[in-house]
Amino acid sequence: MEIPKVSIVIPVYNVEKYLRKCLNSVVNQTLKDIEIICVNDGSKDCSLQILEEYAKKDPRIKIITKENSGYGNSMNRGFDLASGEYVGIIESDDYAELDMFEKLYKKAKTNNLDVVKSGFFYYYSNPVEKNIENPIGSKIMCSRVFCPVTDFKAVAEQVEFFNIKPSIWSAIYKRDFIRKNKIRFNETPGASFQDTSFNFKVWCCAKRVSLMEECFLHYRQDNEASSINSPGKVYCISDEYQEMEDFLKKNPFLQGKMEGIRCRLKYDSYIWNYERLSEPLQKDFIQFAAQDFSKDIALGYLEKKYFPWYKWNTLMLIIENPLKYHEQKIMEQTYQAIKKNPDNSKNYLQKSKSIFVRGILCLKEHGFRYTLGRFFEKVAWRLK
Repeated sequence: MEIPKVSIVIPVYNVEKYLRKCLNSVVNQTLKDIEIICVNDGSKDCSLQILEEYAKKDPRIKIITKENSGYGNSMNRGFDLASGEYVGIIESDDYAELDMFEKLYKKAKTNNLDVVKSGFFYYYSNPVEKNIENPIGSKIMCSRVFCPVTDFKAVAEQVEFFNIKPSIWSAIYKRDFIRKNKIRFNETPGASFQDTSFNFKVWCCAKRVSLMEECFLHYRQDNEASSINSPGKVYCISDEYQEMEDFLKKNPFLQGKMEGIRCRLKYDSYIWNYERLSEPLQKDFIQFAAQDFSKDIALGYLEKKYFPWYKWNTLMLIIENPLKYHEQKIMEQTYQAIKKNPDNSKNYLQKSKSIFVRGILCLKEHGFRYTLGRFFEKVAWRLK
């Protein structure tokens, strides 16, 4: 029996609203020699019935149904079952251009790639349907076949590449490459950024990678159940960076080369995570981040060369005085909120702690330029 060219893994959990659009885009791919593996993670809506309806019409569809155990477990189950030469991923609330897998497979096969990755669209269905292109590489970058660990001569270029949004669903991966390198998803609960460590492991292990300028995958932004819209998972991102650290410890050759990159990626992710949280959670998280980065310093992982000067200075401030960093960020946020709507200044003053009150009073009495000068004087003093 001839193996499929591409196995497409679709994790499914309570997505009846979007699932048909997703499945229609997969079963109608111009590349017909595909395997479609749908992993139902204990859905409580009609998702399973929809999968069964499509499976009756299309023998390429295989369904795994299980108790709810999270995204990472679903992906590992799907990858384990996959028999295709390459493996791709489609999230069940997204959809693909009909020629996506034909074009990805053609480039992968022609160049004997471990991974080929394309751009994608940010997709909105409300209030009006729109797609915003997000290409991930220049013409020059997309004309190359490269190894992410060894082929970047400039540190900044390597950081930029590893900092590309994980978008693991805009790529296909050689199945033998994934299994040979034992690349697995982190099986933490729920759907909580498990693409972060998976993507890092892929780039660390891949020897032949190429990018494509074209965008194929429509990445939905208005699913309220999506993990990108969930502020409650405060520390889940840190689980991913611990997984990455553990992976590098098992691969000593990579550890010396990639710990600096891991720490830089962690800084950017932690700042993103901090800024999406509500104020009380921000305070707790930034103190956790300070302790986590202090550990990296003690282990010799943090390297200044991977950071622009202003990010390095910010990181040092977070490590030395996370509460000071938090106070300054709240002052900035409060000022911007009042500037946007001056009528709310009394409410902000009543809710703010004394240090924030002093900052707002300074704004009211002396103006923005004077207050900003005082703010940077304090930052400069802290960075001495």
